Amino acid sequence: MPIDARFPFGTQWVDDRSSRECPHGRSRIGSMASLGEVIDELRRQSLADRNAEVALFQDALNTPGMIFVHGPGGVGKSTLLSTFAHLAAQQGRTTIQVDARHLAFGSATLPMLDDSRLVLLIDTYELLEPIDDWVREKYLPTLPGDCLVVIAGRQAPGPRWLTDPAWRELMRVITLGNLTDRDARAWLTGRGVSGWTQDRLLAISRGHPLTLAMLLDVVRRGAVPRTFGDLPDVMRMLIAQMIGEAPSPRHRTALEVFAHAPTTTEDLLRSMVGGDVGELFSWLRRLPFVEESPHGLFPHDVVRDLIDADLRWRDPARYCDMHRRKLAAFHQQVLALTDERQRLQLFARTVVLNGARSGLEALSALAPPMQTYADGLQDGDRASIVAMTAEWQGAEQAELAAYWMACRPEAFRVFRSASGDLCGYTACLDLTEADLGVDPGADAMWLYASKRGTLRADERVRAWRFFLDRERGQHPSPSLTLFVACQMLDILQLRDDTAWSLVAAFENAELWTPTMEFLDFWVATDADFTVGTTVFPVFAHDWRRVGIPDWVEVLHARQLGAPARPAADSAGETVLSRSEFTDGLRDALRHLHDPEQLRDNPLLRTRMIRRNARDGRTPAETLRELIEAGVGSLEPDASELMSRTFLRPTTTQERIAVQLHLSFNTYRRHRDKAIAELDASLWKNEIGNQSSRS
Repeated sequence: MPIDARFPFGTQWVDDRSSRECPHGRSRIGSMASLGEVIDELRRQSLADRNAEVALFQDALNTPGMIFVHGPGGVGKSTLLSTFAHLAAQQGRTTIQVDARHLAFGSATLPMLDDSRLVLLIDTYELLEPIDDWVREKYLPTLPGDCLVVIAGRQAPGPRWLTDPAWRELMRVITLGNLTDRDARAWLTGRGVSGWTQDRLLAISRGHPLTLAMLLDVVRRGAVPRTFGDLPDVMRMLIAQMIGEAPSPRHRTALEVFAHAPTTTEDLLRSMVGGDVGELFSWLRRLPFVEESPHGLFPHDVVRDLIDADLRWRDPARYCDMHRRKLAAFHQQVLALTDERQRLQLFARTVVLNGARSGLEALSALAPPMQTYADGLQDGDRASIVAMTAEWQGAEQAELAAYWMACRPEAFRVFRSASGDLCGYTACLDLTEADLGVDPGADAMWLYASKRGTLRADERVRAWRFFLDRERGQHPSPSLTLFVACQMLDILQLRDDTAWSLVAAFENAELWTPTMEFLDFWVATDADFTVGTTVFPVFAHDWRRVGIPDWVEVLHARQLGAPARPAADSAGETVLSRSEFTDGLRDALRHLHDPEQLRDNPLLRTRMIRRNARDGRTPAETLRELIEAGVGSLEPDASELMSRTFLRPTTTQERIAVQLHLSFNTYRRHRDKAIAELDASLWKNEIGNQSSRS
């Protein structure tokens, strides 16, 4: 492959069809003119065909103009340009390849050419950004009129390319993304990779060509990675190739937050990084692997995975801290949205992102929500819901769905496509004892909850009773993703009076049990119910035993891989009614210094005791500490009365009244008022604060 002295900045391709065949850009290595030609041929064979892009180039060979190829690092731009050059040479075109990395800025930056039927290919164009105006306005217009120019870089063409009517007419833009699942699988199959190994590599690489090629090399060396975290050397090389160095530690922190959050806004950056973040946000926005959405910026999936896995491997403590702070910031971000549809869309994207990282089969398979959205039930939806339920789950389940739509229409959420067509639905019922006797599923959930602790006055039982997608049933679909997002958002917005959340909408217990247990919902083994021939498992969470703050901590631990108690561990805790709790406190005050009598007090088995336990302390000691702290927080006179009566009793209550200069009736009135205030304080500790979401 001779290099013409006139072209010191690139390579000129000369057609030599006698030595090779290259139909559609794939050639057979024959008697090559040089080692360079062998190398170029192997590079073209190393990645999958880009058939659509090749077809566009072949069409463009017949007309002058320009093709602008852009995409993140490692996506295959250089290989595509090599293929273009080879195809052009086959057509007898004079072909020049220029890589901006090899140019020295100065008097000579790009070759001056006058060959007819010229094809000029400029790679790594992002390095020429300082002279972009000169290239567009001075250099390219000097080329022959029948010239075809191909530019490839990480950045899309700037606004001056797009606003110029002439270039807008001459230019075709190719956005080069990851390989489709089909193309990536075909490429792996052609290299002898199949089965679960192929699935694993595709899950890690997301179809990113360079990542896929590097993972293939790992497999050929005898290892099959599970995540990027298994491959620190690969991470390092990919980060250098695709991302590069951050300009400062603050930029690096911004990049890590950006990779960890579902979407990034200036508000989120400010809460996570601090200070003025306008410049950081603008920097992120300019990065070639960044996309924009109505809710903020987000990176390409493989870049997100790389940065996230690298920080987790490199600095686990900082990763843990960032994860906790991001979770709190995300909750605030969701709750700040006033439109439920926007909240669900943001939550759905987060569910897909975290599901892909979770390693749980059910969550990993969740589909992006695309243009699907949740809506309220409308009259025209009822027939469609009954029909899809009958098709997927039988007439009996369809009749039950119709029954609940008639008496609880507000419990239903329907999922619609962008055109407004109904594509799925779900229903979450607030059950009461009055609902028993109609629906075996509702009966099973209510009875399970009522047998495991007295339902306090006005407490709610939230029961997810139905879910279906019209086309996919309960298989992965945008509807399924929105259903999971609906459940998570419902938890985030739980009212203080919610006692239970129960899920009985899933048919496949084997598939969903690991996921529901990860979310701290245990299998209610004695609550399954059958409709027709289908057995529906019931998954349960008692918010009186594990409230929102504790639940968030459990999920935080599990997401980071830290040990966390099994989902059902809290099921044995005692749930007391309001009056039972008060009786328990009065009994505890009477026997506060009698271990034998205190041993059977029901307060010792409450959530309050578990939440406030310390190493080395028995439940009785924890209860005494809570009572002492509660007494100490009372008004001084009431605190003194309670201390003398219960904490440090030395005589009878009658004598204590005399010591306090009170009549006994007045003493008892003040005592009972102080007990009531202490009771209210400890009850608040027991039931937790459901409004505390972080």
